[in-house]
Amino acid sequence: MTGDRDQEEGSAEALPARIPIFPLSGVLLLPHAKLPLNIFEPRYLDMIRDAMAGDRIIGMIQPLKSDGSGASEANPVLYDIGGAGRITSFEETEDNRFLITLTGLSRFAVIEELPATTRYRQVVADWDRFAADRWAEDEAPGVDRNRLLTALRAYLELAQIPAEWEAIAKAETGPLITSLAMICPFGAAEKQALLEAHDLYERGRIMTALVEMSLLQRASGGGGEDQDDDDHRIH
Repeated sequence: MTGDRDQEEGSAEALPARIPIFPLSGVLLLPHAKLPLNIFEPRYLDMIRDAMAGDRIIGMIQPLKSDGSGASEANPVLYDIGGAGRITSFEETEDNRFLITLTGLSRFAVIEELPATTRYRQVVADWDRFAADRWAEDEAPGVDRNRLLTALRAYLELAQIPAEWEAIAKAETGPLITSLAMICPFGAAEKQALLEAHDLYERGRIMTALVEMSLLQRASGGGGEDQDDDDHRIH
């Protein structure tokens, strides 16, 4: 038992106080999930090189919409909560891009942004609020799975989004909610609500509500805030 506790404490201590961040709208990284990224901008190529030489940890965070502060698009105002992951797959292409996969470790809150010493941005991260993220949460007691799947199936058919429905129906509830939160083409605010959900039950409740709302909007011809359907595949 003592050995397990030491390992858990070591995992928590391994999360650095200072991390590089990759602002990207509409993209979430949740604990224990995998996020593939195609890196080509020079500043983020720098970021990946530096991360690979160190602890390989990157923070994904969404930009806020313009708030009238005059901040440039190159340096947007950010949400104050993001998701961090470790680079677990890395490939350099012939045209000097990096193809990486981040595996989610924990969410983080931004304490402060550090003065610029690199072309990419860095922040001081608070991990304590999300200590439970370090342990896998596969169970989602209380989630109305049937309601979620019924709404999801109708939404995917109406939006003409290809999906392997048998695999979706057989998936464990926890990993299914995590995958849907990352893959479904919701707007930035909706994605942020999913990221900040307290636990899987709350995330499942928000996911069900978002899918049902999107279904109603599409059925009435409203369309909603979804991105290009052709760019999304659920496997």
